Amino acid sequence: MASLAAAVVPSLVASSSRPQIRHALLTTGRQFLRQRSSALQASPSLYSRSSVYGTTISRAPSRSLATAAAVGTTTTKPSIAVGERIPDGELSYFDESGAIQSIKVSDLTSKKKVVIFAVPGAFTPTCSSKHVPGFIDKADELKSKGVDTIACVSVNDAFVMKSWGEALGVNGKILMLSDGNGKFTRDLGVTVDLSDKVEGLGVRSRRYSLLAEDGIVKVLNLEEGGAYTVSSADEILKAL
Repeated sequence: MASLAAAVVPSLVASSSRPQIRHALLTTGRQFLRQRSSALQASPSLYSRSSVYGTTISRAPSRSLATAAAVGTTTTKPSIAVGERIPDGELSYFDESGAIQSIKVSDLTSKKKVVIFAVPGAFTPTCSSKHVPGFIDKADELKSKGVDTIACVSVNDAFVMKSWGEALGVNGKILMLSDGNGKFTRDLGVTVDLSDKVEGLGVRSRRYSLLAEDGIVKVLNLEEGGAYTVSSADEILKAL
């Protein structure tokens, strides 16, 4: 906060044309910095969290350079397991007429056998060349074994998912679902932080595939990070 004030006050002073305003701003800024310095000396933790214009800013704990260098891709601990009910959520997609729709996960899975698989990102290499095409190729076989719906979920907006599906030639075989704000992914506990990647992916979904019957998870194949080893369509077929 002190550094913010130190940066902002001179800027405001410089932009003020009237001498009395410049003097008032400079005086107020100096007083604030002196008061905060005294408060920090008296209680170092007092300003560990401050609110600036409604935005909460937290002081991160200091880290050594070695610790900082070791920080990489991080994953969350799954909150879903075989035998549990899939948490409800709302996902969006474009229907065959081109109209935007939303669907609750509970409606998607109720009294149905559903395969849901997730990818770290639309148009990314492994997802585009292996994961989704594998489910396209095996869609008829999966449905012949009683699967009602095959759905692909990604933390991308519905427009991106629509374009990606068209580019891959999904042709209605897979429901391309957008978890745009990542809420469903967070509720499953399967987020992966890819912020350290140069592609700028940010927080996405771990790669996985699952089979649910009437909303209950029967099979869960969860990858580490963006790996592609156990979440293929073939792995789901083995379980049917």
